[in-house]
Amino acid sequence: MLATFRSWFDRLFAEEETVVLLLILVGSFLLMFVLGNVLVPLIASVVLAFMIQGLIARLVRMGASHWLALAVAYGVFLVVFFGVLTLLLPLVWQQSTNLFQEAPAMMRKLQQALLVLPERSELFTEAQIKEWMGVITTKMGSAGQYLLSFSIAQLPNVVGLLINIILIPILVFFFLKDKRTILNWLSGFLPDRRPLLTVIWNEMNVQVANYVRGKAIEIVIVGSVSYVSFVVMGLNYPALLGLLVGLSVVIPYIGAAVVTIPVLLVGYLQWGWGGEFLTLAIVYGVIQALDGNVLVPLLFSEAVNMHPVAIIVAVLVFGGLWGLWGVFFAIPLATLVKAILYAWPTRDRLPDVSTAETSHD
Repeated sequence: MLATFRSWFDRLFAEEETVVLLLILVGSFLLMFVLGNVLVPLIASVVLAFMIQGLIARLVRMGASHWLALAVAYGVFLVVFFGVLTLLLPLVWQQSTNLFQEAPAMMRKLQQALLVLPERSELFTEAQIKEWMGVITTKMGSAGQYLLSFSIAQLPNVVGLLINIILIPILVFFFLKDKRTILNWLSGFLPDRRPLLTVIWNEMNVQVANYVRGKAIEIVIVGSVSYVSFVVMGLNYPALLGLLVGLSVVIPYIGAAVVTIPVLLVGYLQWGWGGEFLTLAIVYGVIQALDGNVLVPLLFSEAVNMHPVAIIVAVLVFGGLWGLWGVFFAIPLATLVKAILYAWPTRDRLPDVSTAETSHD
């Protein structure tokens, strides 16, 4: 038994670098698990700086100097960042408040519609409908109490939120300005010879860059198109629903299915069964179809082809560990796991040092 375990250990840790990689993974996991909430501003700043770096690189390729490209890209970031804080979020908050205030009337209308079901189908009885409505009413009351207690409990954190609003742009600036210095400092803690880490870094740099920037563009496009469509149709709460539709693309397969319920429910409670509701369903279906069949292949042409089951498992696992951040980075983290498994050296399969060092240079 001991000989078998030793043979397995020697096969997996044939290179000293694999021990370093294992320590990095375990340390990163423990750090995120213990201090994840504290590090939210830092993580958000790193993600935003990573996204802006693509714009800087493109401006440099067009002939702009590095400092000019940095100034232009950072200016665009500030406009978007504070535009969202001052324009989008207040509008969404106002519509969320209106929705919460109108929820009782909407529930009564939904109850009247459900009570008609027993007359149209033998699958439902009046007792079942009343039981369901009782459960929904209880949940709505509990949700209202939770929102009230949550808002009161979060009042002391307003100062912390304001600090983060100021801190994130500052961190983004220094991450962009001192990118090379920070990377050189971090590499000083790694072994001089690191072909495995180089292979994984090169692959993940491409994959994460493609995913994060593409996903941000997808959120903006899908959310904006949904918002404009809802406004044109006269749907209630267009900003709130447009934001939900845009954010739904973060969770592959599951997000679109979940957000469909509130979109169609609001449309039904506003118009009932009719031409407007049918138009909403068709428009929403077209948006989802264009997103899945046109926009996603266009934005994620370099993404690793992963099985849907693997993606859903990654969303469940990493989302359960780190919440929204885990959901957003589920695919890159799954790609990281896949890259490590394929690049992990053994005595029978060691990485090509010359190729890795050439790619790193």
